[in-house]
Amino acid sequence: QLQLVESGGGLVQPVGSLRLSCASSEIPFRNFDMGWFRQAPGKEREFVASISQSDGSDDYADSVKGRFAISRDNVKNMVYLQMNSLKPEDTAMYYCAADNTGRFSTRAGDYLSWGPGTQVTVSA
Repeated sequence: QLQLVESGGGLVQPVGSLRLSCASSEIPFRNFDMGWFRQAPGKEREFVASISQSDGSDDYADSVKGRFAISRDNVKNMVYLQMNSLKPEDTAMYYCAADNTGRFSTRAGDYLSWGPGTQVTVSA
């Protein structure tokens, strides 16, 4: 399995910003659809954003549209999630995921590789 590592989480005040990063030293991200998911305590893991390996198309959960932006740097082999106007309800563990089957999915079960997650806490 592809090993992914997330970073950039932390404690931020409401309306603040964070940028999450996802890296791997094993397989080029350019061959993978990449996704960000999150899971809050007591809740199921939910889709946040994804970016296609084929044309760079992106997709977002309605709850983050206009506030979050996913991007990729295939040279550095990195994927990012820029999170702006953060709200307390964005508090969760955030996970990076990769899939090379071309499904460009919003379903967690369709992603084959995952990182251990990075905690984001939005609180005053």
